[in-house]
Amino acid sequence: MKSLSELTDFYYKNLFPTLEKLEADRKSLRAKIIIIAIVYTLVFLAIGSIMSDGYDILLFVYAGIGMLLYKFLVKDYTKEFKQNIIKPLIHAIDNKLHYLSTSHVSEHLFNRSDLFSHPDRFNGNDLVRGEIEDIKIQFSDVHAEKKHRDSKGRTSWSTIFQGLFIVADFNKNFKGHTVVLPDTAQNMFGDLIGNWLQSKNMARNELIKMDDPKFEKEFVVYSTDQVEARYILSHSLMKKLLHFKHKSKHPLHISFAQNHIHMAIDYDEDLFEPAIFSSLLDYKVAMAYVQTLHLAIGIVQELKLNEKLWSKT
Repeated sequence: MKSLSELTDFYYKNLFPTLEKLEADRKSLRAKIIIIAIVYTLVFLAIGSIMSDGYDILLFVYAGIGMLLYKFLVKDYTKEFKQNIIKPLIHAIDNKLHYLSTSHVSEHLFNRSDLFSHPDRFNGNDLVRGEIEDIKIQFSDVHAEKKHRDSKGRTSWSTIFQGLFIVADFNKNFKGHTVVLPDTAQNMFGDLIGNWLQSKNMARNELIKMDDPKFEKEFVVYSTDQVEARYILSHSLMKKLLHFKHKSKHPLHISFAQNHIHMAIDYDEDLFEPAIFSSLLDYKVAMAYVQTLHLAIGIVQELKLNEKLWSKT
């Protein structure tokens, strides 16, 4: 697999002519969006000035139509960017990887991870799947939501998870189910109260206390099998998960189920959407795409998933 510096060189050297064309298209699209947004806003302000009430409904309509209009305006540009920039980047990392811009990790795999409650609405995009060092891996942007109804029957939605969801072979058989979650309780309330709150989490299996203080500070572990959880989370693996968490710089959720590792990294945004109001030639913008791809695919090397963890199955 190419290193981060090699991938960055590929981005600028091999894709630069395409980037220059897309940058010209981006500037033209940005100007069009600004003009349409101004006219669109003035129309709604004019409508609002002659209305005696119903401003809340008007704002809701304004936001809803505005979002749909924006998606329509950027649709072709987004498709061109993903096919001409993201897809070649992925193939440059490894030609065994395949990219499907309109697909995503299945809801079944998301639910199998047991990291979050089952969603009522599930979508995503930018699916990457294939093999790295003989380990099968797939990941995509995912947005999982829960539906709510108030006393008046009005519907609202809340986000369960939005970010990068990764599934990879763990290359070892295990029967139990182990979940590793961000340790928010201990960080917020301290060791004594935090530990008590963790142990009272009725939605989870048995609380497992690990003997790595640094890992315990960042994560909380629940499992159906205490012995197996400790075999899975060896000192070496805990150290690597900590390193991966610090590299991602975002909340990290991990589970081990049915011989797979599942990882969910909170981003609260679509990671591979093209920048509209920032230059594609800007180094920070370029590195955001390159680093995210390298992080996701590098999980195999980071955790050495192709190495046996135990001497016995």
